[in-house]
Amino acid sequence: MKLVYVFDAYCGWSHAFSGTLQAVTARHPDLPVEVISGGLFTGQRRVPIREFGFIKDANVQVTARTGARFGEAFDRLLDEGSFVMDSEAAARGLIALRQAAPARAAELAVAMQNAFFHNGSSLSDPDTYRAIATDFGLDADAVVAAFESGRPEEDFQRAARLGVSGFPTLIAVRGSDMFALARGHATADEVEERLTALSQR
Repeated sequence: MKLVYVFDAYCGWSHAFSGTLQAVTARHPDLPVEVISGGLFTGQRRVPIREFGFIKDANVQVTARTGARFGEAFDRLLDEGSFVMDSEAAARGLIALRQAAPARAAELAVAMQNAFFHNGSSLSDPDTYRAIATDFGLDADAVVAAFESGRPEEDFQRAARLGVSGFPTLIAVRGSDMFALARGHATADEVEERLTALSQR
């Protein structure tokens, strides 16, 4: 069995799921985790962040429901309003990091979200991935080169084939069978209960 985590690096609810993901992977270190990027902000949705007037209120709800925090640098980015969230670039970044350390994909996805939602770093900026790669002891030059050449549509198509239309989604895959463990927010204990039930089938 393995886990498949479908998220979007610019999704606040995916950011809120980071703690759950970390807890689940810590409890099951031998369970492989594949991470796939969704395409939340692509095409006509690639506009200045001020166009999404709901984000600030949504983040208040995220914090109230999950305890997830957003950094001052991110809040400044939100208040200034001109930043453009580009999920294609973020997906290329995940692909680059994932290629460098496949077994650490879940950790790297969390690091990407921390870079944006805490530090206000652009996920379209190669330097963001250079910094993450350096923090994780990876070949930063190789990661940046892979960022420039990644093919995000492959991740988006894979998410669609899995039937995922909302982020985050955590799926258990056993053979040819798939089981949803979380759609949107879930606690680590809730995911654990579903994994236990699955193991008894």
